[in-house]
Order: sequence, then C-alpha cells, then structure tokens
Amino acid sequence: AQQPGTPLSDEEYHQFFKFLQITIQASTACHLRELYGCKNSLVQRLDEYENHGVIPPGPICSELPGNPFFHNFCTFSLYRCIMKKYFLKV
Repeated sequence: AQQPGTPLSDEEYHQFFKFLQITIQASTACHLRELYGCKNSLVQRLDEYENHGVIPPGPICSELPGNPFFHNFCTFSLYRCIMKKYFLKV
C-alpha cells in the first residue's frame, strides 16, 4: 500500500485516468440524452451500442433495490443520468 500523500504509481494513474475518461464519456452521453431526448438518432445509436445492437423493450429490470423496474430503456437511462449511476446494469 502507498503512503498517504504520495503520488500514484504509473499503473495507478493509468487506472485513475481510464475511469475519468469513461465517466466523462458517460456524462457526455447523458447530456446528449437530456438535450435531444431518446428519439434522437444519435441517442438511439448509443442505446443500441450499449445493448449489443437492440434497444430493449420495456419493462426494464435493474439492480436497484428501491427501483426494481422501469417502463422502458429510455426511462432507465434517464434515471441513471439524473442519479449519476452511469454503470448501473439492467
């Protein structure tokens, strides 16, 4: 374990910035969703990419204990964006 206050190792920096890059990309996708809505062709392509080519129909079940399902993938995605739970899975 590293001493508190010391800089990260090269590998730790790699992991740190990799996580930030992914989070920034997820945040950008959420911003597009909020601006243009789920019917936008770019947003739909992102949703298809996330789901191996097909946007799942509803309802969507999730790992959330308090919110077990959403009416459709768009509602689920908007929830993830609002709550900043970008990597929550269905």
